[in-house]
Amino acid sequence: MVTLCSLVVTLALLTPTQPIVSYACRADTKFGRHTLSLRQAVNATAPATVRPNTRFTVAVDLQPGTLPSEVKGFKLQEVRDLALRIPIPANTSYVSAQLTGGSGLNSTPSVQLDGNTAVVKVAGPIPGGASYQLPTLSVRLKSGRKGTTIETKLKGTSYDDPGLTLQAKIKWKFLSTTAPVACYPDPNPALTRTRVQ
Repeated sequence: MVTLCSLVVTLALLTPTQPIVSYACRADTKFGRHTLSLRQAVNATAPATVRPNTRFTVAVDLQPGTLPSEVKGFKLQEVRDLALRIPIPANTSYVSAQLTGGSGLNSTPSVQLDGNTAVVKVAGPIPGGASYQLPTLSVRLKSGRKGTTIETKLKGTSYDDPGLTLQAKIKWKFLSTTAPVACYPDPNPALTRTRVQ
């Protein structure tokens, strides 16, 4: 089920300026446990420099995707309960977060702070074969001490500490089942860097 990566994103034509994030994923199904990888284009922005104790905004924008209607002989019926996690960077304090845009999600996305992580939630359902666009996440932060670099990264270190999760409903012959999918970025490069000076 290598093409299960398309449940989350579809590899599209990418411009060279867009960072590419690679996720390692695991799907647990009634037909077995499957590991796979996916690649996602991300357009993230932040100021190059800020002064200490200054408010600034980091924006993370995942590029559009299209869900497949079929995955390795399985019919993809829908995707639900997608959650994307982005940690609040070190040497910052959280001020606020908001979502803008998004389409084809069949629900109103939400963002909340869970500990030191901003979590974007999309209830869906997003039907198989449909095109969609996740909303842009804008996080307002306050910079910390001078002489440090603030890095924006995605969350996740393992399948048990995922940064991206979702529920995929698939059908094979007459049997429908829901498969939880957990993903973490591997490797996990910084999406943005802001120098405090």
